[in-house]
Amino acid sequence: MNKYDVAAAVAAKTAMSKAAATEALEAMLDVITRALKKGSEVRLVGFGSFYVRNRKASKGRNPRTGATIAIKPTKLPKFKAGKTLKDAVN
Repeated sequence: MNKYDVAAAVAAKTAMSKAAATEALEAMLDVITRALKKGSEVRLVGFGSFYVRNRKASKGRNPRTGATIAIKPTKLPKFKAGKTLKDAVN
């Protein structure tokens, strides 16, 4: 299921048009993205939490040449499912 399938399902479940549902979905994703860029956590009770995890700098190896390379520290977006979502899937 892709983003447009989700928007169509939301439109079918509510009284929204597909265009309005797509716009609402895009707005929600934009709000979550902006919050994560600021370093905030987004909690949707019963669904889950979006947060940013910092990965430390490390050393790796180039598989082609075998040379050691430095891997820069990065920030990774993460999602942790809530209990209600876990129970619904299981």
